[in-house]
Parts: sequence; C-alpha cells; structure tokens
Amino acid sequence: MTFLNLTDLDFSDFNYSYDENSTFDFDLSSSPCSQSFFALNGAILVSIYTFVFLLSLLGNILVIYVICCMEKQKSSTEIYLLNLAISDLFFALTLPFWAVYVYSEWIFGDFMCKLVSVMQEANFYSGILLLACISIDRYLVIVRATQAFTKKRLLVRTLCIGVWLMAALLSVPFLIYRQAFYSMSYNRTVCYEYSSAEELYKWKVVIRFLRHTVGFFIPLVIMVFCYGFTMKTLFQTRSGQKHRVMRVIFAVVLAFVICSLPYNVTLFVDTLMRGKVITETCSLQNQIDVTIQVTQILAFMHCCINPILYAFIGQKFRNSFFTALFRHGFISKKILSTYRRDSSHYSTSGNTSTTL
Repeated sequence: MTFLNLTDLDFSDFNYSYDENSTFDFDLSSSPCSQSFFALNGAILVSIYTFVFLLSLLGNILVIYVICCMEKQKSSTEIYLLNLAISDLFFALTLPFWAVYVYSEWIFGDFMCKLVSVMQEANFYSGILLLACISIDRYLVIVRATQAFTKKRLLVRTLCIGVWLMAALLSVPFLIYRQAFYSMSYNRTVCYEYSSAEELYKWKVVIRFLRHTVGFFIPLVIMVFCYGFTMKTLFQTRSGQKHRVMRVIFAVVLAFVICSLPYNVTLFVDTLMRGKVITETCSLQNQIDVTIQVTQILAFMHCCINPILYAFIGQKFRNSFFTALFRHGFISKKILSTYRRDSSHYSTSGNTSTTL
C-alpha cells in the first residue's frame, strides 16, 4: 500500500522552463510563491522514514511468516492479508532511498529512480485495491452467505494477481517519465518527471485523477457499502464468533481511513486549486503545502500499523505465531501450553476463526 507522495513533489515544487539542450524546468502554477518546507524538515523526515522502515520491515515480515506457517488451508481473507503485508513490505523497502534523498540528493542513478518510483506507486494502488477486495469478500461471506464462492482459492489468487497487474499498469507512467536529473532550482540531482511542460501538465492531471478515483474514492465507497451492510448483519445475528471474524478486518480498514483520508482530502483541494477551480493565493498554497507534508507522514505510517493491529486484535494471529515459534524450536512446549491456557480465557475459537 501506500501512500507516501514524496516523489510527487507537488505541482509547485519546480518553476521550470523547458530547453531541449539543457536541464528543463516547468511551472504548473501561476503563483510565484513557494516554500522550502522539504529542506526545513529534512532531519525530522529522515528520522520518521527510518523508524517506519524498521517497524514495517519487522512487522510485515512477521505477518508473512505467520500466515505462511499456518497449518490449515488459508482462508480467502488470509490470502488477501498476505498480499497486503507483501505490499506494505515493498513500500517500506523504498523508504531508505527517500531518506537519503531528503538528506542530500538523489544519488542512486536513473534506473533506481524509475524502479523505486514504480514500486511506490504500484504498492499505493495494490494496498487500497486489496482492502476493497477484503471488504467485498467479507460482504459475500457474511451478508450474502456465499461461502462456496469465496472459498475457491484459485479465484482468490486470480483476483490478487489481477490487483498486482492493475497496480503495475497504473504505475507505468512513472517508468516512462520519471528520471534522475540535475535541477537548477534546487541545485541538486532530483528524481522527478522529465518532459515538456505541456505534456507533463497533462500527465500530472491524469495521475491526480487516477489517485483520487481508482486510488481512493471508488475503493472507499466500496468499503463503506460492504462494511455498512456487513456490520448491520452482524448486529442482527448476536454471534460472538462473527463479531470476532470482523474485528481485525474492520480495524485494518478503519486505520486506512484515518491514515489516508486527511492526505487524500488535502491533495484533492490542492488539485482543485491547481486546476483553477478555487482561487489560488500564496497563503492558501503555503497552507496546503504544509498540510500535504504533515498528512503524508500520517499516510505512509499506515504500512507499519497493520501488523500491530493483528498482534493486538487477532486471536488467531497470536495463536499461529506462538505455534510457529514452537514448531521451529524458538519456544518450549510449556510456554506454548501456558499461552494457550491463558488465551482460552478470552476466546474459545481462536484456531477456527476465518480471519487473523
């Protein structure tokens, strides 16, 4: 998943004019005002990137390990969550590159500029699309009671492959336009789009439109619809097990909304301003620039939140984790038995739950 927009440095980050024989610059806003918030907060951003990278790396590797070690056949939800953890892990692997970029400049060359940018964008789309798939899956199981449909592992895996292919397709423009080049405005090498001003403007508009629609609002509508009816059904059943089935998944989606909604709303306002739908002023532009930076920090931290949710909410995840540790000799049978005895006080169906 993902949601960091560091490499999309905002429409007003560069004030460039194009020259085929020299370094190009472009100006997508009519306002001459700008601020170097990027440089002022470099040390803070590097610290945050490092912290999120380490936490996400540890947490998502743990999630992948636990799901892969599950003895019973994996449910459709667990397959989706496995792919979501992989998406978060891939996104986390891009953070060290951005940390170095913030601290100095882009030193990794043109190939890595394209590769890291594509990884970032692909995981942005894959994360949100997988969450939408999870919501549809739970809706079909609980509301429509279509167990036979959702238990077809081949179909679920095909959908996951489809999500990754769509995410890769949506990130192709970054492979084409993203380059490492020297910026006269910043007096340093940057990793950014390289094209004529008119072509780049059209490209930026398309990317913003896709991010607002495919990358957030459409999946959000799907999740609200599916979970709205799912929660209504659960409240009517009075089934403790069904409530446990939804606990982790609902927390995962809620965390996504809390982390991503502020950033996407701010980005949408910025798009309206750049498109002259609302009046652009230096004051408004600076406020939006600062808000984008702050909400970005909240957004990209989402990649390390899901493992925490699994550990604190998912009874089956904890059971599978301790079982895997025992099978690989990391803990004794006595410790495993003590944990199971203690956990049985809170849940009697941890190993049969259809979710983490």
